[in-house]
Amino acid sequence: MKHLLLLAALALAPSLARANQPDSVWLMAYCANPTAGLHLAYSGNGHEFTTIGQNHAFVKSDFGSWGGGKRMFDPHVARLADGTWAAVWAVGEKVNQFAVATSTNLADWMPQDYPYVQGVGSCLAPTVSHNGKQFAVAFTNENGQRLETLSPDFYHFAAPQPSQNAAVRTERVVDGTKRQGTVVRVEWPLVKQLLAHTQAAQLRSQRYDELAKDNETRFAGLDEVKVDVHIDGNHTKPITDKLIGIFFEDINYAADGGLYAEMVQNRDFEYAPSDRLGDKRWNATHSWRLDGNGMAMHIATNQPLHANNPHHAVLAVSNPADAALENAGFDGFAVRAGEQYDLSLFSRHLDGQRGKLRISLVADGRTLATTTVGAPGKTWRQAKATLRPSHTAPNAVLRIEPTAIGTFALDMVSLFPRDTYKGHGLRRDLCETLEALNPKFMRFPGGCAAHGDGIHNIYNWKETIGQPWERKPARNIWGYHQTRGLGYMEYFQLCEDMGMEPLPVVAAGVPCQNSSDRGHGQQGGIPMNEMPAYVQDVLDLIEWANGDPRTTEWGRRRAQQGHPAPFNLKYVGIGNEDLISKTFEERYLMIIKAVEERYPEIVVCGTVGPWCEGSDYERGWQLAKQHNIDMVDEHYYQTPGWFIHNQNYYDHYDRNASQVYLGEYACHVPGRHNNIETALCEAMHICGLERNGDIVHMSSYAPLLAKDNHTQWRPDMIYFSNTDVRPTVGYHAQRMCGQSQGTTYIDSRLAPHTRHDGVRQRLAVSTVRDDASGRTWIKLVNLLPRPVEANLSLEAMGIDAPRKARLTLLTGAHDDTQATPTESEIEVAAQFRHTLPPYSFSLVEL
Repeated sequence: MKHLLLLAALALAPSLARANQPDSVWLMAYCANPTAGLHLAYSGNGHEFTTIGQNHAFVKSDFGSWGGGKRMFDPHVARLADGTWAAVWAVGEKVNQFAVATSTNLADWMPQDYPYVQGVGSCLAPTVSHNGKQFAVAFTNENGQRLETLSPDFYHFAAPQPSQNAAVRTERVVDGTKRQGTVVRVEWPLVKQLLAHTQAAQLRSQRYDELAKDNETRFAGLDEVKVDVHIDGNHTKPITDKLIGIFFEDINYAADGGLYAEMVQNRDFEYAPSDRLGDKRWNATHSWRLDGNGMAMHIATNQPLHANNPHHAVLAVSNPADAALENAGFDGFAVRAGEQYDLSLFSRHLDGQRGKLRISLVADGRTLATTTVGAPGKTWRQAKATLRPSHTAPNAVLRIEPTAIGTFALDMVSLFPRDTYKGHGLRRDLCETLEALNPKFMRFPGGCAAHGDGIHNIYNWKETIGQPWERKPARNIWGYHQTRGLGYMEYFQLCEDMGMEPLPVVAAGVPCQNSSDRGHGQQGGIPMNEMPAYVQDVLDLIEWANGDPRTTEWGRRRAQQGHPAPFNLKYVGIGNEDLISKTFEERYLMIIKAVEERYPEIVVCGTVGPWCEGSDYERGWQLAKQHNIDMVDEHYYQTPGWFIHNQNYYDHYDRNASQVYLGEYACHVPGRHNNIETALCEAMHICGLERNGDIVHMSSYAPLLAKDNHTQWRPDMIYFSNTDVRPTVGYHAQRMCGQSQGTTYIDSRLAPHTRHDGVRQRLAVSTVRDDASGRTWIKLVNLLPRPVEANLSLEAMGIDAPRKARLTLLTGAHDDTQATPTESEIEVAAQFRHTLPPYSFSLVEL
């Protein structure tokens, strides 16, 4: 009887719960602080409110420069007649823009836009309404006046007019704290959906926060693990032959002071405070110093060597015996005894005597090498010489000494090691480290560096070709100077030298959304009346790379620079991590259409925003499908837990849609260390990329290079100084994968003998074959703290007798930052056992 009563109660429970629920509640929209984003809370009585999802931001403002610069003020949320939600908020006190966004459910928001309002200095406390025909956004200007601007599409807004709409804000108690916000009445099922949404987000976040440091507790009852690995050579599919490549961005001094072998810092005297947002120490004399009292120096711009490099040094010599100009280089000049270093400089005589210039390399008071170049002429004249140091030194300086009383101008002082990668001016040890990755392509010249810090700073490829003194230097968005000595010719030449496909990326007519040169981001886009010229620049790039020098203008210019043969460019990237706003869309599609019409053979790689989920990602994919874009660029930097629980990330992607280029990814742990845990997560992810190599066409870790004491981002794949190169654990995992790229994927399956929660998610397998060489590689990743006994079945691989195979093994403690691979020989058979050490990546080459 009790049992029947219990069943009856359970049956009635859902209906009773529904009967006790309200049909509607009050909903409050507010932001707890400007960087916290939009919060929602609900109340049955309209006075005391409960937060929906503790600290959960339903939408964050993306207006502003990096991190704390992105702020939201006074959000206002209103429901339109069709049920859509519209939100507006202020983005700053002295900004003539406001933010707009829409949503169908308050949980998922469309990309934001930031309309400009002409004739005002501020758009504060905005409110939004809709009369069935057009939107009305009212705001308070810098003088306290209430104005209103109208729009038919929530994007194009008319000139503001006086408004009677008040800045509606109300104060309510939310979880015991008074908050300012806006309150509306909504149906209870909407709030239930929002509660479920935030609860799911919290649970997902907990899974993604899983770290190896907790594995001993997580797997405390797990003594041994056995797993069956079945590799079925009867079930295969063709996959990309360009899966592993590199992404080069001029960040962390990767170019000047890094890959570009130039040793003189500020060789062009073009450093400017604007490179570093007004730092007055960062000026045209940076890295240069006078030694002695016999010479004075100032910077001039009259009669420059070239219009693109207007600044040069003017040196007035009164006592040659007590006069020298020294350059500190990039943390000193690292020189080796007996090697040759090629010197070049431009000089021009201005007044007084004409005397030769003595050039030396000096370290710790000792002259390591010296040479003399001819006296300056009446016009700019280039002088060249060679220095051969007698001793090795890590921190020499370059010293220029006049030999006569007089005044002369100096510019483009350069010193290169003779020994560069294939003789093309790039640092050999860094290039050889990259070459060992066996990269199939290179994306350049960067991510954020490509679309620049504001419209005027968008990377212009045409400014990076020609003679070094003809190139136009520019501010680097990462806070330093780009000489552009490493320009498009050098990028393409490196691709040719290393057998990589070039993948140049151009801005989609908009700069980086984190631009900071106006004090905040969102520079809008290139004016539409200027876009045809910008589109032509993109088309000219393809002609420069591929054009016949006998019949095309830009092909001729490439030949003039020493490369008459075409580079055979196949790919062009349009955009980088952009917000998929309407401002972006109209320019992006304009460029893509032009490229497809003029060069249909070129594979266009678009973008789906700065992350792997959310409004920009969703809208980016919609555009890709609607416009049949060949390939799209995805980016994400994620936690170990994300990689563990997303091994099947690409398994369900639409095979009839655009191909994927995973252009930037890395695993990040707290503290941003590159260690065994992060490397194995990345290797595990590559196993999934290979399994989906029919849709994932390319991938590249980011960032690539970082110079000691000059990093803006970490972790990076390779760290270096002037004297050494230090690949990380992640580099070794990438190299193992890069050197085992195949063209056919062979069906591979894992079946653990245990049902212990979390075991399967921490194991990965992939098998690929290179059809040209006949080599086959099996990748096995064990992210568990226990050894795994793998029973491998290779019958369907045609292996009928034991044979030798090569094993490359990367293993160590989960937090090991110094692990390197080892190689050995093992025996394999149709059925054989192989033990995977804890925290290991095993690569078996058949």
